Amino acid sequence: MIQLGTGSRRRAAVDRRADRLVAVTAIGLAIGFLLLAVLSAFLPGVDRAGLWLPIHLALAGAATTAIAGVMPFFSAAIATSQPVRAPIRWVSVAAVAFGTAAITLGFPNGALGLATAGGAAFILGVVLVGYATLLPLYRGLGPNGGVVAIGYAAAMVMVTSGAILATLFLAGWPPVLEAWSHLKPAHAWLNLVGFVSLIIATTLLHFFPTVVGARILRVRAAYATPLGLAGGSALVAIGFGLRADLLARAGALLVLVGTVALVAYAWQTWQTRARWSGDLGWHRFATGALVSAISWFVVGSLIGTTRLIVDGAQPAAVSVAPLAGPLIAGWMGLAVLGSATHLVPAIGPGDQREHARQRARLGQLAGARLLAANTGVAGLTVGLLLVLDEVTLMALVLLAGALGLTAVLVVAAVLTGIRNARSASP
Repeated sequence: MIQLGTGSRRRAAVDRRADRLVAVTAIGLAIGFLLLAVLSAFLPGVDRAGLWLPIHLALAGAATTAIAGVMPFFSAAIATSQPVRAPIRWVSVAAVAFGTAAITLGFPNGALGLATAGGAAFILGVVLVGYATLLPLYRGLGPNGGVVAIGYAAAMVMVTSGAILATLFLAGWPPVLEAWSHLKPAHAWLNLVGFVSLIIATTLLHFFPTVVGARILRVRAAYATPLGLAGGSALVAIGFGLRADLLARAGALLVLVGTVALVAYAWQTWQTRARWSGDLGWHRFATGALVSAISWFVVGSLIGTTRLIVDGAQPAAVSVAPLAGPLIAGWMGLAVLGSATHLVPAIGPGDQREHARQRARLGQLAGARLLAANTGVAGLTVGLLLVLDEVTLMALVLLAGALGLTAVLVVAAVLTGIRNARSASP
């Protein structure tokens, strides 16, 4: 208990146990969605040029579920605040996961009622995630989040807007149906850049220094990163909605500013990093995954913004499939894997000895897994850009192997931690 002043008023100690369990569970679900995304690309009849099913499993499933579990955890930690009640956290993760499953099952099979219900559940989930993320920032003992809070709030507005557009399309609302050729690119950009990329980049402002063992820097690049990505994504979406080429081009340029700012921040942070003396494999994979993710984000941003700058607010200027390699598999996928590798021994179940064993387990074959994952991302990028099916399939095999092995290691670490915690209970 913390005594306030000389009176009898007291503030309860912050209890993070339920919050940790939700975060670890969401990470496990996210890795499951990520594996399903890769494996679904091998299903008969899947359009490997469009990759609708794998892309939605990765973005709406893996990325959003991970964000639903981890982002509120980070915000409460930043603010030194009590998390929101556990039922709200569980419902938010469950709603996002159910919504994704319902949409990916319903839409391709013509079950639009199921897909629409999934869209409504997804919207409910992200609204609850926003509530669970922002409330601790404004009621905590620590700082109120500053630019991190701005980035998170902007991302939640954009994903909610994108999800509402998609749900209205699934429900068959005529105004959205009639304008879908231009609203679809806006929906894609709001989710891929305005939500997933903005959340990852904003989180890395605190998480990247933690992983590499450096100070959290208050530099201009830290502010330019979320502001550039948020402002640019909003301008691109508005540009498509209004069919205004100038706005779309301006937004693309602003996204590039945010991308360069993230690289600058990561580089400045890297200069102050620690030199680890133990758990080298664990540190190597977590750090390597995040550094690789940032590198692929640069590649994806260049590919995505170049077409917008050239073509403006034309539907053909936005195609998610060529971005599946750098932005989804590379940026989002490696960020999720690196985060999971670091977080499970840090906040997962088990005592200190068990966490040490988890770090050793998660560091196994670190270099080989990183090489396979990055080679797979590179092959997927080239294969989809040049429409080389053989290269795409080989890349997917490599990605499946790297993701699968990492998933097995993460799940094994969590399960042994749970067994350890239960055996230690009186």
